[in-house]
Amino acid sequence: VQLQASGGGLVQPGGSLRLSCAASESTLESYNIGWFRQAPGKEREWVSCITGRDGKTYYETSVEDRFTISRDKSKNMVYLQMNLLKPEHTAVYYCATEGCDERITVERVWGRGTLVTVSS
Repeated sequence: VQLQASGGGLVQPGGSLRLSCAASESTLESYNIGWFRQAPGKEREWVSCITGRDGKTYYETSVEDRFTISRDKSKNMVYLQMNLLKPEHTAVYYCATEGCDERITVERVWGRGTLVTVSS
């Protein structure tokens, strides 16, 4: 499977963005897909995931009231709706398989990241 993230851009504090993750094949039920991010000068970290089997969702504590992960199996897409964005949300966002394992060193397929910049 190959993954491709898109939808990043420049947004003002308090604004919203929706990131998209396109999968190359009909695999969403076979993989837990997750979103990760890497802020400038920081390590990559786990943000959220959706399970393949039953679509359960999980969030990093600091984003659970702002971000919503969802999927459209018919389009092989996973989304991350981000609301009430703050400057500290600025990062390159990646989607990846093994998405509900928060460990960065786990072997997984990474999509190309998309840059989110929150700034006035």
